[in-house]
Parts: sequence; C-alpha cells; structure tokens
Amino acid sequence: MNKTETTRVIKSVATELGFSFCGISKAEFLEEEAPRFEQWLQRGYAGTMHYLEENFDKRLDPRLLVPEAKSVVSLMYNYFPRKDLAKTEQFKIAKYAYGEDYHFVVKDKLKIFLQRIQEKIGEVNGRAFVDSAPVHERAWAQKSGIGWIGKNSLLLNRSAGSFFFLAELIIDLELDYDGPIKDYCGTCTACMDACPTDAIPEPYLVDGSKCISYFTIELKEEMPAEQKGKFENWIFGCDICQDVCPWNRFSKPHNEPRFNPHPDLEKIKTEDWKEITEEVFQKLFRKSAVKRTKFSGLKRNIQFVTK
Repeated sequence: MNKTETTRVIKSVATELGFSFCGISKAEFLEEEAPRFEQWLQRGYAGTMHYLEENFDKRLDPRLLVPEAKSVVSLMYNYFPRKDLAKTEQFKIAKYAYGEDYHFVVKDKLKIFLQRIQEKIGEVNGRAFVDSAPVHERAWAQKSGIGWIGKNSLLLNRSAGSFFFLAELIIDLELDYDGPIKDYCGTCTACMDACPTDAIPEPYLVDGSKCISYFTIELKEEMPAEQKGKFENWIFGCDICQDVCPWNRFSKPHNEPRFNPHPDLEKIKTEDWKEITEEVFQKLFRKSAVKRTKFSGLKRNIQFVTK
C-alpha cells in the first residue's frame, strides 16, 4: 500500500468511528510555536498550572514522545449537546462536562482506531493522546488544516464551530500531509468583548490565570476577591467565549450517547446546587469531568458565585 492509499484508509477509519474531521501533519519540531509558548509561560499566564512548564521539549517535538514518529494524525470529536443547560439563570457547567469524561470516551475510540488501521495496513507503531500528555494539540490541529486557532485561542472550524475535543495519533508511518487553512476570525472581537474577567487581553492570547475555567477547575486555593461577581453563575468551566463566537452557529448536536447528561442534571435548580450533598455529587458526576474539581471544589465555586 502506498502512502496515498494508507492516508485514505486512515481518514476513512476516522469517519467510520465518528470523528468529525481528520487532518495529518509531519511529525517535527514546532518551530513557530516554541517562542510563543515560552513567552506565554514567562508572562505568568499559566497561573498555578506548573505542569505546563514541565516537558517543554516534548510538548514541542512529538518525536520525543514517540521514537521514529513520522506523522501526527489530528482528530476532532463533537460534543455539542442537543440542549444547552446553561441558557437560564441557574448555575452553569461547561457543555463538555455534561456527560461521561471525554478522556475515557475518546481514548476508547482511539484504541479501536489504532487496531483497525493495523488490521487494514499492517504493523503501525504509535501512541494515542487525548489531552493526556504534553502534546500541543491545537498547534497540530491547525497545521493539519482541520481548523484555525481563533482569538480565544481555541480551534475553530468553519462548518462545526469549536465545541469538539481534539485527539491525536502519533505514528511511525509516512503519509500525505495536509496544510493549514486560512484564519477566518477577521475583525470579529466577540470573544474578547464578552469575557467578564478580561482573560483575552489581546487577540489570540488568553491569560489562563484569569479564565473562569481556570478558577473553577485548576485553582486549588481561595478565589481572588477581585473576581467576585464576575463569573456569571459558572461553577465548573465556562463557555462564554464559545457561545458568542459566530462560527458556533454551525455547531450540530453530537451522536455520542456517552456524552448525554445524567437525567437529573437537567432538573437541578439553584437551590439544589446550593444544598448539594456529596452523595448527590457522586451520583450526578460519577463518570463526569466535574469530578476533577472534587466535591469540596464545587462547593467552593457555588459559594463564590452565590450573591
């Protein structure tokens, strides 16, 4: 099988498994990304996320993660829900956390992906990643042409918006490579204007240490007093910069049953959130990404946004 046929097989398997888009780039050092990432860290935009400073070289060169790596296969998996549970004055959690933790759902898909291409192509060595190792996934997705990095620093796609997870297969096969596409943000600043904590100080640059998602998930300490009253009822993550993005008018509901919310999540009201017990927390979020913040973290977030 030549590399063009191999590339076609890989993209065909991606479609069969429900990935919305698949793009491929050459596994090499991310030369343009290196100084940008270093400057971002130096500005303190990572806040207390010190793990982002670790494995700096691996983050920029996939060949250090997978010896003999030749290609990075970038994939998008849609999670846009049928019903937006945040369109009320109730407390809100980010859409990506409605259902089962994406790390498990997408990783299961990637295992099948690798098996299938090995069945069809033969011996393929590599590793699968879902936000689980130092992989600069948005940079690879952009290089592979499945989207461009928007002013809110998220990957945007003209026909699907931004409500999707990114995943990668780094493999030792040489393939036909896709190229990057044009940036379609234009003069729009909707995401920058809408951010209540001013976490997007300039286009294409997000101060992670000011992001509501950072405060409600990553920050383990007390919330900064100056942020009081700015969270707009978000208690786990935040979708504001995505909800206002014009490209998300093209988002279509996902077809992944494992991403459907727990039936009780839709019914939960403000008072229920305030009185939530650890038992209810475990029942609602047993398999959800919300478990990352732990019961104590969620209680802290709820107290912080309570008027």
